Amino acid sequence: MKFLIFLLLPFTALANESLFNGKDLENWRVDSKSKHPHWTVKEGLIQCQSGPKKSGSLLWTKKEFKDFTLTLEYKLGEGTIDSGVMIKKPHDQIQIGISGSLKRDLTAAPYIPGKGYPTESKEAIAAVKPKDWNILKIEVKGNTYKTWLNGVEGITYESKTAIEKGPLGLQLHGGKDMAISFRKIEITEHE
Repeated sequence: MKFLIFLLLPFTALANESLFNGKDLENWRVDSKSKHPHWTVKEGLIQCQSGPKKSGSLLWTKKEFKDFTLTLEYKLGEGTIDSGVMIKKPHDQIQIGISGSLKRDLTAAPYIPGKGYPTESKEAIAAVKPKDWNILKIEVKGNTYKTWLNGVEGITYESKTAIEKGPLGLQLHGGKDMAISFRKIEITEHE
């Protein structure tokens, strides 16, 4: 019976893979336009800190992904945090922190170029722990995005700009004086 149920699932999960080994950025590459070392690894964390010129930066996975569930932990640092997870370069994003354009917290909401923030979850935003570790889970199947923050269901959104496959990114938005840390970045790909 278990075998039959397994065959009926529309997506089959592959093995869980860690995208961050806790020691270095081996599975990542920094956006080539970046001239400041925004991204460092210290004490088992990816740490991101804006520089004196407040330029933005993106940290991309070397590997490309299609359908997946990504889970990561982040902790807000000093400043006004405007970060996010880029979904399949160069398109859509799941916001972490304060939207620079709307000047309010839109954590776990999608940012879609040309559309802004088409949906949000007040329940997920209310689940943000400002001084502790937060767990963001993002599920991407085709052009449908789902999010959870600290176990609270966020959004379900169907993107018309989704692309089939691409790398994932962590964002430091330009023009901000901010710091954010990431750890336990894990992905499960789906067939």
